[in-house]
Amino acid sequence: MTIITSVEELKAIYDGVSEASLVKVTKVLTPEYRRMIEASPFLALATVGPEGLDCSPRGDLGGAVRVQDEATLLLPDWRGNNRIDSLVNIVRDPRVALMFLIPGSNTAMRINGHAVVSVEPTLLNSFEMDGRHPRSVTVITVNEVYFQCARALMRAELWNPERFVDPKSLPTPGTLLKAAKADFDKETYDREWPARAAKTMW
Repeated sequence: MTIITSVEELKAIYDGVSEASLVKVTKVLTPEYRRMIEASPFLALATVGPEGLDCSPRGDLGGAVRVQDEATLLLPDWRGNNRIDSLVNIVRDPRVALMFLIPGSNTAMRINGHAVVSVEPTLLNSFEMDGRHPRSVTVITVNEVYFQCARALMRAELWNPERFVDPKSLPTPGTLLKAAKADFDKETYDREWPARAAKTMW
């Protein structure tokens, strides 16, 4: 296997960066970038900590984040598995990266910045949903924002219904858990999961 061991070697096999790839980066949300971010109900949140990296899916009705201003995003932390890997990382290392997807669009949006975890009561209350509130809100300060080339989503045909995978052809969550723990009761877990999820969405 031939392995690249220097930045110089790596750059030598690529043709250089296009002008568009450079000028698209801004330090704050332009009105157009804000429109894209607000249209996205899903993002992947990448964080880093002493144990390594974490990438966590986040989604919400009406937009994955709330845009507070041109340089600040608010990300509520709704019900989950309570591992809080991302939040633990942010408390120790504020660097974050986010990738937003918009169903039907091949343009992904990316943000790099830093974040803090807030439990300010007025902030939590502002996200009330079905009488519930997030346990915390991640406040993200934008350092740079840009859109991602559409080729990856186009190659994947991510939004093409004809390419959708039948969920029944894949292992169930219970099956995945049993593969990690041989005596896990996968039948009960799979049977009870839909109702449990419906009651604990927020």
